[in-house]
Amino acid sequence: MKISYNWLKQYIDLKLSPEETAALLTGCGLEVESIEKLETIKGGLEGLVIGEVKEKTKHPDADRLSVTKVDVGGAELLNIVCGAPNVDAGQKVVVAVVGTTVHPLTGEPFQIKKSKIRGALSEGMICAEDEIGLGTSHAGIMVLDSSAKVGTSAKEYFKVENDYIFEIGLTPNRSDAASHVGVARDLAAVINSQSIVNSPQSRVILPNIENFVVDNEIFKIEVIIEDVEVCPRYSGVTISGVEVKDSPEWLQTRLKSIGLKPINNIVDATNFVLHELGQPLHAFDAAHITGAKVIVKKLAQGTKFTTLDGIERELSSNDLMICNTEEGMCIAGVFGGLKSGITAETKNIFLESAYFNPVSIRKTSRLHGLKTDASFRFERGADPNITVYALKRAALLIKEIAGGKISSQVIDVYSEEIENFKIDFSYANAERLIGKALPREIIKNILHDLQIGIEKETETGLLLSVPPFKADVIREADVVEEILRVYGYNNIEIPTQVRSSLSYSVKPDVEKVKNTISDLLTAKGFTEIMCNSLTAEKYSELLDETEKAKTVRILNPLSSDLGVMRQTLLFSGLEAIAYNINRKNPDLKFYEFGKTYHLSDSGDWKYAEKSRLSVLVTGRKESEGWNSNRQNVNYFFLKGIIESVLNKLGLQAKEISSENNSSLHSYASGYELNKKVFAEFGEVNKQVLKKFDIEQEVLYADFDWDEILKQLKKVSLQYREVPVYPSVRRDLALLVDKAVRYSDIKELAFRTEKNLLKEVNLFDVYEGKNLEPGKKSYAVSFIIQDENATLNDKTINKVMEKMAATLKENLGAAIR
Repeated sequence: MKISYNWLKQYIDLKLSPEETAALLTGCGLEVESIEKLETIKGGLEGLVIGEVKEKTKHPDADRLSVTKVDVGGAELLNIVCGAPNVDAGQKVVVAVVGTTVHPLTGEPFQIKKSKIRGALSEGMICAEDEIGLGTSHAGIMVLDSSAKVGTSAKEYFKVENDYIFEIGLTPNRSDAASHVGVARDLAAVINSQSIVNSPQSRVILPNIENFVVDNEIFKIEVIIEDVEVCPRYSGVTISGVEVKDSPEWLQTRLKSIGLKPINNIVDATNFVLHELGQPLHAFDAAHITGAKVIVKKLAQGTKFTTLDGIERELSSNDLMICNTEEGMCIAGVFGGLKSGITAETKNIFLESAYFNPVSIRKTSRLHGLKTDASFRFERGADPNITVYALKRAALLIKEIAGGKISSQVIDVYSEEIENFKIDFSYANAERLIGKALPREIIKNILHDLQIGIEKETETGLLLSVPPFKADVIREADVVEEILRVYGYNNIEIPTQVRSSLSYSVKPDVEKVKNTISDLLTAKGFTEIMCNSLTAEKYSELLDETEKAKTVRILNPLSSDLGVMRQTLLFSGLEAIAYNINRKNPDLKFYEFGKTYHLSDSGDWKYAEKSRLSVLVTGRKESEGWNSNRQNVNYFFLKGIIESVLNKLGLQAKEISSENNSSLHSYASGYELNKKVFAEFGEVNKQVLKKFDIEQEVLYADFDWDEILKQLKKVSLQYREVPVYPSVRRDLALLVDKAVRYSDIKELAFRTEKNLLKEVNLFDVYEGKNLEPGKKSYAVSFIIQDENATLNDKTINKVMEKMAATLKENLGAAIR
């Protein structure tokens, strides 16, 4: 956003330099990214002075040259050789003295030097208007009025105004500062609170509208709002008999200084008020308001509408339109229509000043790709209480520069007044957040300068009334932030003492655990992804009804693609997979640490925030290569990854058969510890994959990271020496029913032999020929070890016989 230094000084008595002003603005949160010096005339006529030609004689060696003596207010007259045919004694002229850099209208700047021209000494140059950028004529030198005072700088004589333009990086929450008056309000508050200048209190000087009177009521327009939720307030007035022409020089200069191109006096007046007060306005050619009615409503989906840029656009049924009785005239708060725009033939106008719902304007602006000065302010939150004031200000300005008469009463349709926010403010809380007890008078003065009202004062705090234009001030902490940025962050002293106490770090170290697992997964070929916690509202439709009811929706979303807080890490992961597959990268292994958000149905908090770890795999196990594994990832690959994570964490979890099959995924298995399920994994449903245009299989694991951290508090790592006595391996080929799982065998084996059995491993599975129907064969190895003695055959056989008997009794397993 561009702010003009000279323009800013119309609203505040500013005695600070542009650099000092920029420093104060940056300190209060309006970061000045750059300062540009703007010269209305190139070079600013620096070094040029008004002189008088005292003598003129012909050059002895050149017929077309004259030798003059010129008085520029110095101790001596200057000898200047001049080739202009109109130079003569007694003239008041513009002189460039030695050392001056001249900026001609065309060509490169050049410096005036003391020289000899055909043998005659020349100590300057008498200037033509094109040589100093004041015009295009080169017929002769500029001859000034005889009243011009010798020695006066040309800059002063021609009233050249140099300006400084601040480029402010305005954050989205600071809609209250999106104007010169808004910036002046912050600047005045800072100057007053920090006592920058020894002068009376700075205050914002607003344009006077007391001269606004209705000249007649011959041109009445009726305003009808059909959708008051999207347009809570609409104000307007008619002006008849205007003359559309170029704007006066001062107005064009103001607009050009902030990068706007002047169009005509009517449009320029509305743009001027927008950048002055922050209230967007629109002027309609009243001749095209059919039926003398302005109707604020939405049109049918697919309606064609041609905007001011000549482009025909297809409207959405959610686009708010300003219409007459027959057709749309303007996309509300975004862009005007071509047919109802101001032209040279316009004689009567209807002036609009309204307040529109920020979400509606943002959606329309994004849909049509239209970023305008009006939509910039409306979508961030304009001031609903300034519409009439801005309307009167613009009407008076139009009368001044375009003539005409105000031909109706001010129309102001305001269905339900938007009230001020009420906030309880505690001095103690302010001190706690700031880290310093500010004098209460300073706090109250800052609030007054920011136009935040004090309705009630007690010994401990204030009851504040915050105006709607402070759209980002809705909590006590926001008020403290306003006070602190005006008071100055740099004015909060750094304590000279550091006080601390010894404390034990919380176990487990959350970041260390997270980094450990990140390192593990990355070493296994996985890539970490970090996705936005905001996601598309359409994804919530894929959830079960129970989960859909817990969706956390954003009150003021930037777009429908960022309309809800995610309830699962799956959707963002699938977006990343689809993005990569579309770019010929189908073999993917992703993991993400992130949070999910839910409406809570229990406890004191309305919202629940949970930490999760997601793992997604798809495609081949390894990238394509002559000696690489060409198999695709599968259930067992993902299970191996999960078990490596659990082993790294030291969690002795029990594998369970999961029945958590939702509309998103079919979890085949999971892991629990102390009867708490903290990990589930399986295949993503094909219907969900289809929504993301993913045709290949995707496997997904979901870890409850909060539960894992709780379980880690109970895990203690202990050192064990390397066993002295050897281990023994025995294998069993087991014929079991197809319903029997390896995890059942493993769990039963460890329950059967708790002391000597160290490891159980499945190394072969066979189904098919030579087996009974409904049967399968497992080849399982058992590692047996006694840490206190060498095992003998008797002991080993006893263990294996007991194992075989138990497996047969409980699982129906037969030894092959």
